[in-house]
Amino acid sequence: MKIVLATGNKGKIEEFKKLLPNEEIIPFKNLIGEYEVIEDGDTFKANAVKKAKEIYERIADENIIVISDDSGISVPILNNEPGIYSARYAGENADDKKNNAKLISKLKEKNIEKTKAFYTACIAIVFKNEVYTVHGWMHGEVVAKEIGDNGFGYDPMFIPNGFDKTLGELPHEIKKEFSHRSRALSLAKKVLDVIL
Repeated sequence: MKIVLATGNKGKIEEFKKLLPNEEIIPFKNLIGEYEVIEDGDTFKANAVKKAKEIYERIADENIIVISDDSGISVPILNNEPGIYSARYAGENADDKKNNAKLISKLKEKNIEKTKAFYTACIAIVFKNEVYTVHGWMHGEVVAKEIGDNGFGYDPMFIPNGFDKTLGELPHEIKKEFSHRSRALSLAKKVLDVIL
């Protein structure tokens, strides 16, 4: 069974391939070329469902499964920013460095070096016109600096509960044991086991 990922994020594609090593994972661009889904939902779930449904409809093959995820980091002391805007926190075409720099500056404005934060991942699965969603979370603290080169996004700023290193310092093998996406994917696998 082909699983089409409704994302162009290279970091997410690599992570899904590592988390689902026995599946044929295909980025949607390989099938339909460049296409942008406007993420205008007000929750991670709304955005994940919209991405999965739009890509599924464009591919128009009921024998494929489309999986999308919408995820991000929320910092309670900053009114849960960046939240659903995590990927574009510093602007529409911002890269990880710019997004991280904005979060660091927001923390420093409040003289915060470290504070509670959490990641959310919602995975949406579309198969035979049915939509399924699952969520996963990872709690910890965000620090007002980047430490480490592993991972992507806000990983160099996030220290998961039970650790004294950022995700940017921890190897992927450790991160995949408890990450928000891993937790959501383990639930998604259960959904796939039922529908296939």
